[in-house]
Amino acid sequence: MAAVLGVSALYHDAAAALVVDGRIVAAIQEERLSRIKNDASLPARAMQACLDLAGLEPGALDAVVFYENPYVKLERVLVSLLRVFPRSLRQFPRAVGAQLGSKLWVLDQLADLLDVPRRKIEHAEHHRSHAASAFFTSPFEHAAVLVVDAVGEHASTSIWRGQGRELGCLGTIEFPHSLGMFYAAMTAYLGFEVNEGEYKVMGLAAFGQPRFVEALARVIQLAEDGSFALHLPYFAHMSDSELGFGPALDALLGPRRPPARPWDLSAETDRRYADIAASVQAVTEQALLGLARRAQALTGARTLCLAGGVALNAVANARLLAEAGFERVYVQPAAGDAGGALGAAILGALAHGDERPAAMQTAALGEAADAARARALAQELGLRWHVVDDVPAELAQRLAAGKIAALATGRFEWGPRALGQRSILAAPGQPEMRERINRVVKERELFRPFAPSVLAERADIYFEAAPSDMTPFMTTVCHVRPERRDELGAVTHVDGSARVQTVTADSAPVLHAVLEDIEKQTGMPVVLNTSLNGRGEPICGSADDAIGFFIGHPVDVLVVGDVIIEKGRSA
Repeated sequence: MAAVLGVSALYHDAAAALVVDGRIVAAIQEERLSRIKNDASLPARAMQACLDLAGLEPGALDAVVFYENPYVKLERVLVSLLRVFPRSLRQFPRAVGAQLGSKLWVLDQLADLLDVPRRKIEHAEHHRSHAASAFFTSPFEHAAVLVVDAVGEHASTSIWRGQGRELGCLGTIEFPHSLGMFYAAMTAYLGFEVNEGEYKVMGLAAFGQPRFVEALARVIQLAEDGSFALHLPYFAHMSDSELGFGPALDALLGPRRPPARPWDLSAETDRRYADIAASVQAVTEQALLGLARRAQALTGARTLCLAGGVALNAVANARLLAEAGFERVYVQPAAGDAGGALGAAILGALAHGDERPAAMQTAALGEAADAARARALAQELGLRWHVVDDVPAELAQRLAAGKIAALATGRFEWGPRALGQRSILAAPGQPEMRERINRVVKERELFRPFAPSVLAERADIYFEAAPSDMTPFMTTVCHVRPERRDELGAVTHVDGSARVQTVTADSAPVLHAVLEDIEKQTGMPVVLNTSLNGRGEPICGSADDAIGFFIGHPVDVLVVGDVIIEKGRSA
């Protein structure tokens, strides 16, 4: 029996995860506590929070496992920069300085920060950590595992065979050929922020036609064996880390879209960018299908696990389930770099003789919302508040009346999706509700879709082929049944799809009860569900975060535990 802390940090989405005696006790992204979006720093707050949730002191840890090998990473960065020198001249000082600074000595820093012996600090390999986070939290005893991201130490793509407690690597594609970097470069080309705007590209793609696929064949070549290669003159991995693409891409597709310009999809120029987004999405899906079919051929498995940042492409995941030859597909909720912390912790626990964890049933692995703190803060600020005995019934009543509600209940979610612990909820029927939340609450592009949350046992009534392995974590999309689209106008995307969350009493007990109550009131157990955060902010973690959001945004009601806070001052 062992207690192992896993850590990912220093690139983006830093996180910590704790496994004790083969059980996942906690998993927390640093941004939820630091309030810095995509915080990459060493996750001191998240590590301490995980230990506090388990009631452990750092000295009780058997191991601390960093999610990648910093020495091999340094070697790859140096070799890559020198290979293209002097074109890498501008990038060289910053990249090498970062590697020779905190990143190279991260293992020693962890020992100092936690005040544990250096011998307890270990490291895993980046893609193995990703693969472990997917396979060892899945319900599968045997599976193909596909990891696709920007880059780890050397690999950007890897295929694994998972069997019981074992993971074996069957092949890799290495940097600079990277599907993650292709998607990131195209995200920047379309005027969105890398590591944040990829979801926007996916949503925008539904508004376009993939008429630039042939042009993109010059940018990324797909082979019959599932492999791919980037045509490197179009990219600038080593000379411009902000954009990731060079003038050749502008020459091929036209000028990049200005980042700050508001979107207007009725304008010809923005419709053209939507067509480019649709083409990028189509090419990415074809690449992933080729890789998944290759993984199936190598392993003979009927089940597939996905990890890496590209595995958060919910639209592509739906195609993999439908077309890649697998009966079931699983993606754990924090598939990106944060998930590497969980994979590293599990690998450390297995190495110390523990059994693999039980299949993940809930993403509520963070800190709890403190209702007592919410009451005290609401009182101090002069807000209208009261305590209720039946929160789900009260909340359902307000949602049925057309109110927008913020919900902070239980432990906050692991991963980038709000799954009923830190959510904004609304009625799912009217497109005007979607536009209102996009425009004045979330302050984001109007083409961005919202997700429906539905009682798991009723999902088939409203959605076609909702797969039970991915919908609990919103990692795939389903088509809304045509006869239900008018009823679900606020959560049905322009292409008829929705990123569905199926809800059980075990995965999100309060949201499940809300859905049961709203079904009694309206006949429909579905709500619009989006993350409880403002523009450019991480999802709320604490009661303080939730009340701060409530004060600054036009939502009608906030629920924190058993406390309901409404607009207006107290008498």
